Amino acid sequence: MLDKSEIQKEVSLANAEAEAHKLKASSQGQDYLSWNDIQNCIDMVNMQIQEENERIIAIGHINEAVDQGNPEKTLEALLLPTAKLQDVRPVNARHYQDVLHHAKAQKCKESQDESALLWLDEIQRGINDSNNNIKEAAALAVGISVINKSLEKGDSQSILMILQSRFGLRVIPECAEAYFRKLSEAKNMKTTEDSSESPWIKLVMKAMYDYYYNVETEEGTCVAPKGVVPKTSWLTGEEIQNIAGQVTADYNREQLWLANENLIVGLQARARGFLVRKNFQERKAYLQNQEPSAIKIQAFWKGFKQRKSYVDRLKVLQGNVAAIVKIQSWVKMWLARRAYRNRLQYFKDHNDQIVKIQAFLRANKAREDYRTLIGAENPPLTVLRKFAYLLDQSDLDFQEELEVMRLREEVVTKIRSNQQLEKDLNLMDIKIGLLVKNRITLQDVVLHSKKLNKKSKSQLEEMVMVDKQGIKGLSKERRKKLEAYQHLFYLLQTNPTYLAKLIFQMPQNKSTKFMDTVIFTLYNYASNQREEYLLLKLFKTALEEEINSKVDQIQDIVTGNPTVIKMVVSFNRGARGQNTLRQLLAPVVKEIMEDKSLIINTSPVDVYKAWVNQLEMQTGEASKLPYDVTTEQALTHAEVVNKLESSIQSLRAVTDKVLTSIFSSLNMMPYGMRYIAKVLKSSLHEKFPDATEDELLKIVGNLLYYRYMNPAIVAPDGFDIIDITAGGQIHPDQRRNLGCVAKVLQHAASNKLFEGESEHLSSMNTYLSQTYQKFRNFFQAACDVPEPEEKFNIDEYSDMVTLSKPVIYISIEEIINTHSLLLEHQDAIATETNDLLNELLEGLGPVPDIESFLGEGAVDPNDPNRESTLNQLAKTEISLSLTSKYELREGEDQDLKSLMIKTKRLIVDVIRTQPGDTLLEILETPATAQQESENLKLVEKRAILDSKTPEKMKHSQSIFEDGQLPIEQKKRKIQRNLRTLEQAGLVSSATKYQEIINEIAKDIRNQRRYRHHRKAELVKLQQTLNALNSKTAFYEEQINYYNTYIKTCLDNLTRRNSRRSIKFDGKEEVKGSKKLKQTPLKYTAARLHEKGVILEIEDLQTNQFKNVMFDITPGEEVGDFEIKAKFLGVEMEKVQLHFQDLLQMQYEGVAVMKMFDKAKVNVNLLIFLLNKKFYGK
Repeated sequence: MLDKSEIQKEVSLANAEAEAHKLKASSQGQDYLSWNDIQNCIDMVNMQIQEENERIIAIGHINEAVDQGNPEKTLEALLLPTAKLQDVRPVNARHYQDVLHHAKAQKCKESQDESALLWLDEIQRGINDSNNNIKEAAALAVGISVINKSLEKGDSQSILMILQSRFGLRVIPECAEAYFRKLSEAKNMKTTEDSSESPWIKLVMKAMYDYYYNVETEEGTCVAPKGVVPKTSWLTGEEIQNIAGQVTADYNREQLWLANENLIVGLQARARGFLVRKNFQERKAYLQNQEPSAIKIQAFWKGFKQRKSYVDRLKVLQGNVAAIVKIQSWVKMWLARRAYRNRLQYFKDHNDQIVKIQAFLRANKAREDYRTLIGAENPPLTVLRKFAYLLDQSDLDFQEELEVMRLREEVVTKIRSNQQLEKDLNLMDIKIGLLVKNRITLQDVVLHSKKLNKKSKSQLEEMVMVDKQGIKGLSKERRKKLEAYQHLFYLLQTNPTYLAKLIFQMPQNKSTKFMDTVIFTLYNYASNQREEYLLLKLFKTALEEEINSKVDQIQDIVTGNPTVIKMVVSFNRGARGQNTLRQLLAPVVKEIMEDKSLIINTSPVDVYKAWVNQLEMQTGEASKLPYDVTTEQALTHAEVVNKLESSIQSLRAVTDKVLTSIFSSLNMMPYGMRYIAKVLKSSLHEKFPDATEDELLKIVGNLLYYRYMNPAIVAPDGFDIIDITAGGQIHPDQRRNLGCVAKVLQHAASNKLFEGESEHLSSMNTYLSQTYQKFRNFFQAACDVPEPEEKFNIDEYSDMVTLSKPVIYISIEEIINTHSLLLEHQDAIATETNDLLNELLEGLGPVPDIESFLGEGAVDPNDPNRESTLNQLAKTEISLSLTSKYELREGEDQDLKSLMIKTKRLIVDVIRTQPGDTLLEILETPATAQQESENLKLVEKRAILDSKTPEKMKHSQSIFEDGQLPIEQKKRKIQRNLRTLEQAGLVSSATKYQEIINEIAKDIRNQRRYRHHRKAELVKLQQTLNALNSKTAFYEEQINYYNTYIKTCLDNLTRRNSRRSIKFDGKEEVKGSKKLKQTPLKYTAARLHEKGVILEIEDLQTNQFKNVMFDITPGEEVGDFEIKAKFLGVEMEKVQLHFQDLLQMQYEGVAVMKMFDKAKVNVNLLIFLLNKKFYGK
C-alpha cells in the first residue's frame, strides 16, 4: 500500500498533468479539455497507480528476502523492474543483505514494532551506503596493499602521498621519514615466517561488516573466501592510521614544547621544587621526630672518640713532660712578644684614629654631663664641678664686652646724632621751600646751614671738656653726685612703674618729647637684650596704665592717638626697627615702583579728566565734554568705567603681592611690636570682657598694619624703605599707586567695605572680606609670642651675674629735665613715704643748673653769648654706669638676693679646688695642703685678671675680698650664709642644699647663653652701625646738596647786587663796613586792625584801639623782632618774636596766634607786614 505522502504525491502529479493539458488547450484557443485529454489523463493516472502498486509489491518481496537472510533472494528482489531501484550491483549482494537487515532491525527497535518494513527510500539509501562502503574499503585496501608493499621494498617516497590520498590523513611533509620508520618498525614486529598466509587481507567496514581484498589479483569481496587465512604480517588500516596519527601528534607536541620551552622549564622547575621541598619537609619532620635518638647516638659516639683521643694524648704527654714544658715556655714567650709588637704597631699605625676615638669618648662623656647639667632637675655636684670653670671670665670675654660697650656707645651716639640731623634737615627743607616762595631771606637759610656744619665738629670737643672738669671730675662731691644719678636712672630703668606714671602726668605734647629723648636714651634705644627687655616692660606697664585710666571705649584706641601706641610705633620704626620694615616691604614696594606700565587710579573724576585730556591731545580740538563733573556723572561714560575696572584688576594683583610679602614675613616682624600687640589684646579683653574676638583683632590690626606698616607703604621715601638720592623724589603716579594699595589693605585689615563715596569700588568688597580673614589669622599668629622673660632669658639675677654694668649716654639737659619732672610729679608717682624713689630724690636735693654739671669756668661769665653757649653745652652727652644703691654691704644680710650671689661664688671657688659628692661632705671635710695650694693659685690668677679688668667691669670690693680668703674661711662663711638662707626658706639642709647647686647650674647655663647672645649682639651692633653710617652719609649728601644750592643763590644775589655782601653768619654789610640800621615801626592798634593784622584785643573795645601803640623793633639777629605794647603812652608788655616761628606756624596752617595773651593776630598778614617793611618784599 501507498502511504499518505505517496498518494498526495500521485494526486498532485495528476493535477499537474491536468493543468498542463488545460494550458495547452488554452494556448490553442480552447476553453475546455477535450475527451481525449480527459481520457489520456485517466489512463496516465491509472498507469501510474498500477506502477505504484507493483512497486509496493516489490518492496514487500525485498523485506521478506531481507528477513530470510538469503543474499541471492535479496539481490533478486532488489533487481525487480517494478522496484525501480538504482545502482544495484550483484557483486555486493552479501553487503546489501547485511546493511538492509541491520537497517530493518534498527527501525523495528526504534519504532518498537516488529512488523515495521523498510520503505523504498530507506532501501535505496541502504543500497547507496553499501556501494560507498565497498568503494571506500576497496580504496583503503589498495592503500594498505601499496603501503605494505612499499615497506617491504623499503620505498619511502610514496608513503606520504598514499597516507594523504588513500587514508585521508593530514600528514606533515617533515615527518615523511618518521612515518616510514614507524610503519617499518610496526611491520617488522608483525612479520612472521608462516608460509600459509594467503594473499587476502581483511578489512572491517563501519566496524561491523567484513571486506576481503586479494592483494595479488586486486579482487575484493564481502564473502570470506573458503579455506583462506587472511594476511597477519601486514599492517592493517587501523594500525597505519594510528601510527601516522601518533607520528603527527608527536611532531605537533614537539613543536608545541619548543614554542613554550620557557613555560615548560618554569613548570618543571616549580614541580621539582615542590617535590624537593616536600622531600625536605618529610626528611626534616622525620629528623625532628628522631632528634632525641640522634642526639643520644651522636653523644655516645663523640664521647667515645673524645675519651679515646684523650687517653692516647695523655699517654703521649705523660711520656714527654719535660720537653712539653720547655716548648710551652718558648711558644708562650714568642706569642706574648708577637702580640705585644703587633699591638704596639697597631697603635702606631692608627694613632690618629685612636686620638679621635678618645676625643669622641671624652666629648660624649662631656656632652652627657652637660645634658645632665642643663636637663636634670637636680644636677649632681660632681657634674657641676666639671663645668664650674665656665663662670670664669677670660681675656676674650673682656675684649668682647669692651667691644660691645664701644659699639653700643657709637650706636646710641649715632642714633641721637642722626635724629638731630634729620630734624635740622627737615627744618632746612622747610626754610628752602619758604625761600623759594620768597617768604624768608637767604641769610636765614645760610645761618641754619652753618649751624648744620658746625654741630658735628663741636660735639666731641664739648664731651671731652665735660669729662675733664664737669660732673665726672675727680672730686668726692662730684663723684657722689654722679653715683646718685646713676642710682636714680638705674631705678627708673629697672622699675617701669615710675616712668609709666610720669608719662601720663605730663601734657601730651610734653610727654611725647620726653619719650622721644629721655626714655629711649635711658634704654639705649634697646641696643641689647637687657635694655630691650626693660623697655618692653615699660611699654607694657604704660600701656596697661593708659588703657585702665584713659580708655573708656574700645574704639578710643583707633579714633584717638594713644601715647604708648605712638611711642611703640615710633620706636619700632626708628633706627632698630627700620631695617625690619625695609626687609619686609622694600622688595615689593620697589617692584611696584619699577613697573612703569602700572597706573592705578580709582578716582572716577581723575580718570574722566585724564580721558578728556587724552581725547583733546589726539584730536587737537577742544572737547565738547564738560571738564568739571561729579563722580556719578563721570561713571556714566563707558570709557571711564572700563579704565576704572582695569585699574581695579591691577590693584588687586598688586595688593596680592604686598599681602604675600606681609603674610610670609611674620617672623621678620619685630618681637616688640608683636609682644605689645599681645599685651594690647589681653589688656582690652580684661577691661572689656564683652568685646568679641573680631573687635579685639581689629584693634591689633590698627596697631600692626595701619600705624606700623601703612605709612611706610604710602611714603616709602620718608621711612627709608627705598633709597632716594639727594634732591630726588617719587613720581606722583608711583605715589598714587602705593596710596591705592595702602587704602585697600587698610580697608581689608579693618574689615571696612567700600560704601558711600567709594561705592564705585564695591566690586572689591568680596575681595576685602576674603582678605580680612587672612589678616585675622595673621593678627592672631602675630599675638602668639612668648613672654620677654622666656624670649630674652632674663630674670631677677641677670644684672648680678653679667660681666659689665649697664651704661647709658644721656645729655645734661635730659638729666636736668628728668630730675625736675620727677620732683614736680613726685607725689603722684611715688605715693609711699618709704618709696625708694623718694629716698634717692632726697639724696640728690634740688635740680642743679647746667654750670654745676659743666664745672666752674666752663663758660666765661663775661661772654655776651653766655646763654646760647650754655644752651648749646646742655646738649652735651655724658655716660652713666648704672648701679643699684641697695646692694648688700659688708656685714649686712638683709638683701637675700645678694647674699645668694655671694654664697654661690664662694661655693664655686671651694668645689673647684676640693672634690666631693655632696656640698655637705665638702664643707665638713678639711682641705689638704695641696688643695689650699690650688686655691692660692686660683686667688693669684684672679688678682692678676682683676688688675687688667676695666673699672666699669669690676665687681664690688666685698665680692673681691671674699674671693681672696683661704678655703677653710670660705667654708665657714658658706655655712653661715647657708644658715641664713635656710631661715629665709631659700635652701634646705634636708636636701643637702641642692637648691643652691641648682642655682649655680642655672648660672652656668645662663653664662653660656650670655656669651652666645653677646657674639650675636656684636654682629647686630656692627650691622646697625653700618646702617647708621649709611644714613649719616645720606644726610651729609643732602647737606652738600643744600650747600651747593645756597652757594648758587649767593652767587646769583652777588651778581644782582654788587653793593651788598652777605656773610655766612647771617649779618649784612654795606660798603665801609657800616652796619645797616633799621628804624622801628610804630602802629596803633586801630591801624593794624584796619590792615587786618590785629583781629581783636580781649577786654578792649574797638573804639579804644587808637589808644594802643605797638612798636616793632628788629633785633641784632636777622629775623628777631621785639614788639612793645603801650596803652596811653605807658609801656605795658613786650614780647620777643622770631620770624622763623611765624613761618613755621604758617607752614603748619596756624592762621591766628595770641600775642601778650590778649591780642589775636592774623599770622599771614603779620608776615606780609614784616616782609614789606623790613625785607622789601
